[in-house]
Amino acid sequence: MKTTSYDIVLQDLKLVKQGKVRDIYDLGDNLLMVASDRLSAFDVILPDPIPGKGRILTVMSEFWFRKMEEIVANHLITTDVERFPEECRVYAEILENRSMLVRKAEPLPLECIVRGYIAGSGWESYLESQSICGTKLPEGLLESDRLPEPLFTPSTKEDVGRHDVNISFSQAQELVGDSLATKLKELSVSIYKSAAEIAETCGIILADTKFEFGLIDGKLALIDEILTPDSSRFWPKATYKPGKAQKSYDKQYVRDYLISVNWDKKPPAPRLPADVVENTRRKYEEALERLTGKVDDKGARGISAK
Repeated sequence: MKTTSYDIVLQDLKLVKQGKVRDIYDLGDNLLMVASDRLSAFDVILPDPIPGKGRILTVMSEFWFRKMEEIVANHLITTDVERFPEECRVYAEILENRSMLVRKAEPLPLECIVRGYIAGSGWESYLESQSICGTKLPEGLLESDRLPEPLFTPSTKEDVGRHDVNISFSQAQELVGDSLATKLKELSVSIYKSAAEIAETCGIILADTKFEFGLIDGKLALIDEILTPDSSRFWPKATYKPGKAQKSYDKQYVRDYLISVNWDKKPPAPRLPADVVENTRRKYEEALERLTGKVDDKGARGISAK
């Protein structure tokens, strides 16, 4: 069996989906989600892994799932490999700190994005129309400005290789119905506000983030990952200054590199230089340490308390 942090092969388990980052295995009543070190940018999987990234995403997701349980249920059962079904334990060394046993859910066809600050595609949209996803914003905002209130800006959830599409709230209502869309908006904004307060105490600004929801026994639950450097913009509070792009602890650094080489955002993606890979790894590690107090020591078990 050939297994790398880029392609993790669990031959005796039933692979049902390979996503941009996570591989999902069917275990009967539940699922096993395994986080690789793959990195995607502009909805395209890059050819170079970021060492340790899958471990960092898993530990951070568990941290935030537990923090947000008072607001909304989630699909996480455990990340403790010793509590996984017996057929998984033969892969314990591979799965340690980069896998989650989760409940099966019916995924909803929306990416639930909340923006507390104006950046990225939101900034580009504001420059064109003074609005984001159909919501009109005040005149005179600067790049990276804090928004008057956190803004719910949903997008479609497309398959690997296709770009997600920003949509208006009314379009989200058409996709999932008025009541469910309203509930998703309320929950997403509530989670964002709570997480932003926690992050600020750690010296981090949560500029924006993305949530995914599903139905478990007919009830809404958070699924996939939550509040990681893959799904969020984390800015150091100490250097924050509106009017420009910010330093970050997330994959914006990689996006900026790809833009600098004039990549057309279509597969195949270009290779990443060694220094870009290493700097990205360090940014993810710093986010992990600042927010959770844990570090990735890159050993067999990977993550430990500081």
